[in-house]
Amino acid sequence: MPRRPDAVITPNTRLRGARRRLPSPVRTGQCLSRTELADAANRALDCLYPGRDLTVHYVDFRWIGKLERGEHRWPSEERRAALRHVLDAPTDTELGLYSPRRTDSTLTGANEHHHQALPDPLAELLPTGDLLQLVTATAGRRVGHTTVSDLAARVHRLRLADDILAGGDLIRPAFRELRAATKFYRETSHTEAVGRGLLIQIGELAQITGWIASDAGHLHLAERAYNLGASAARQAGDATLAANLLGSLAYQHANTGREREGVELARAALDEAGHDAPAEARALSFDRLAWAHARADESQRAMRALGEAHESLLHSRDGEAPLWAYWVSQDELDVMDARVFTELRRPLRALPLLSKVLDRYDATHAREVALYLSWLAVAYADANEPEAAASAAARMFDLSDELPSARISQRASVVVQRMMRFGDVPEARALLADRRADWQRESD
Repeated sequence: MPRRPDAVITPNTRLRGARRRLPSPVRTGQCLSRTELADAANRALDCLYPGRDLTVHYVDFRWIGKLERGEHRWPSEERRAALRHVLDAPTDTELGLYSPRRTDSTLTGANEHHHQALPDPLAELLPTGDLLQLVTATAGRRVGHTTVSDLAARVHRLRLADDILAGGDLIRPAFRELRAATKFYRETSHTEAVGRGLLIQIGELAQITGWIASDAGHLHLAERAYNLGASAARQAGDATLAANLLGSLAYQHANTGREREGVELARAALDEAGHDAPAEARALSFDRLAWAHARADESQRAMRALGEAHESLLHSRDGEAPLWAYWVSQDELDVMDARVFTELRRPLRALPLLSKVLDRYDATHAREVALYLSWLAVAYADANEPEAAASAAARMFDLSDELPSARISQRASVVVQRMMRFGDVPEARALLADRRADWQRESD
């Protein structure tokens, strides 16, 4: 029996053509890639719907690919508006968008707004409302300290998974864990001490979940997770954990065009933690403040904060640091030093630090190694060493091309932009040619 005509999947050549007619904002002579269209659509959502949380409507290059292949035909009204805005199309029809369940009027130019939107895969990741409000004082079965220990183990396993997997691989299981933990807290009964323990673990889980969401490019989801975690930590009276969540959000702001907010929030995180916080926690807070200052082009303040981070770590005592700070070490402080030096265009101070850390860094942590190589490549480029920069960049791309990480994508763009001024150097020219070929395959 033949399939219904509206069930046949056919490529959306109109949308693909509209994208390919626009130039890439960073790659001279190239068309707009799927990743660049997704980024532009997400920015358009924020501009078109100010004051609304459009997180569930954010898209990535995979979603654009499905749209172009015809696997999706009728996105949400908000997404269609964003695509029309970016691609300068007056109607949905010009972009090949229509509802298979509608009449032919949709196909002939009517711009229907009353529709049944396709389900969004991220829509239920983090519900709205007060997720920490107990249902009743005696709700559900009673739980004890063993439950807190079990949850703590699950949270730490997620942290360890983040060491070796990228945000795009972990975002769904991370948010499932966070939703389950908040639901469990609300719907069970427990003593005050057990409730405090559960809140602390929810705070820690929210921090790693926010970090994963940020790495996957879902910034609004990340911000919501961080704020939820900070609320949980404050209810539990854990100022150090609350500061870690604020600092995580400050770091995100500093990296996404909100540098001044990043500085202010990083300072607030330090104030919230206080002088009695464990050495590793204070060192991490100072490092995030240093990075925010560097991104705001405040070099002297950035350098002072780096010094405070190292001074704080000197006071480390065994057994005092919280488990979530397990990765804070002298090597990690050196990496942040190098990143700040590179951001401030002081490559000769950055290069020895990055080279030393990369020589002994765990190769299974592919995303982090790739990120550090991106800083190494930029530092070499700024030091006018294009051959070494091309070598570091090639290693970065080899490690990271299959990683679903927004941070990796952003750093890759920075590296390519830095390498473009060395187009007359054979190594750099070959690297850029390889990247153009990769982008062409993505665009196709």
